[in-house]
Amino acid sequence: MTPSARIASAIEILGQIDSLRRPAQDAMKDWGVAHRFAGSKDRAAISALVHDALRVKASAGWIMGSHEPRAIMLGALKMARGLDVEAISQLFNAAPHSPSVLEDAEISRLEADNLSSAPDHVRGDYPEWLAASFAAAFGDEAVEEGRALSLRAPVDLRVNVAKTNRNNALKSISHLIPEETALSPIGLRLQIGADGRGPALMAEPAYAKGLIEVQDEGSQLAALLAAAKPGMQVLDLCAGAGGKTLALAAGMDQKGQIYATDVDGRRLMPIYPRLERAGVRNVQVRAPRGSADILSDLSGKCDIVFVDAPCTGTGTWRRNPDAKWRTRPGALEQRTKEQAEILDRASTYVKHGGALVYVTCSVLREENEDQIKAFLQRNEDYSPLDAAHICRRAELPDLARFASKHGAGLRFSPYSAGTDGFYVCVLMRTRLEGREFW
Repeated sequence: MTPSARIASAIEILGQIDSLRRPAQDAMKDWGVAHRFAGSKDRAAISALVHDALRVKASAGWIMGSHEPRAIMLGALKMARGLDVEAISQLFNAAPHSPSVLEDAEISRLEADNLSSAPDHVRGDYPEWLAASFAAAFGDEAVEEGRALSLRAPVDLRVNVAKTNRNNALKSISHLIPEETALSPIGLRLQIGADGRGPALMAEPAYAKGLIEVQDEGSQLAALLAAAKPGMQVLDLCAGAGGKTLALAAGMDQKGQIYATDVDGRRLMPIYPRLERAGVRNVQVRAPRGSADILSDLSGKCDIVFVDAPCTGTGTWRRNPDAKWRTRPGALEQRTKEQAEILDRASTYVKHGGALVYVTCSVLREENEDQIKAFLQRNEDYSPLDAAHICRRAELPDLARFASKHGAGLRFSPYSAGTDGFYVCVLMRTRLEGREFW
């Protein structure tokens, strides 16, 4: 396929996403099935075009004066790809399977600097209904934070310290040109190519042997800040596919026990091969069994209860740019309700003197500091640790600079930390004999 034909195909897919409100991945998969002539490089290039357009959908639509798929693609080629009008004109050339030539009005729009008067949510490329939430969370830096969430994310890897160390892991994939992550002491970072494609990690021996796992640096930090130690009893209440379970286990030296569970048993299925590949032996998976209480024996007995709470996922927009346009206000209300219920449930498993670790991949105060404030009002036997204390316990004192300005916990984001957006808060349950915390 020619570059122009790829753009025409991307415009077609954007139309499907917009009209049917479908996830981008589903729309692209269906397009691939219907166009089997397209090779893997073509599909990857088209996928990158679609995702780049979705990253800057608001600003692209603003400068073009339209939110039609063609207009969004034109704006994205300027905003996300940095192409000038001449380069764009060469792609919109009316050749077979190519988009029609640029109209005079389109050329005028592309030549003008139309973002100077745009509102913050347009310049930051986030939904208008979240403008107040972004202002509350980021203040004067809302636009910069939004723009950072609109960039392509690198591929971050967590080194499995149960099997190797970072230096050896780095050498094992040196041909991929990895870099050490700036904040996580067990992370490596791979940059994405110009075509938007990452390396084929599943074909790497280091991955097959369980020496590395794909995990964003922010997610790594969340697990490290939980400070799980050998011999502890740890419950991962929303384990999902097990990424943070594996990270927690790595710090426990196969001593103690981690109980991994999730309300959706299907989400747990990938954890089994991942545990085997990583060589982890101290994780007990508790899959749901109908109405049975599978955690009754853990009530009040856990040193750490780790809650990677379901959320709007605003912190992961770099990786899922279509999600920010599909999410609606009702979803935020639903998520905050679920989070409150999960926190209250999680609190029953923490022993006196133990810790409840609350994590989201959201940047919104409603799901983070506000959620913790409401929980503390309902649960007087819990107290938040200040950021400096959390970081000292995890032997990562430098991370205290990411302390939230809005309440308890720490905040990480692409703009402030170079990670996905994450919130981490550690709450200690009062000891029976007094308010002394381990």
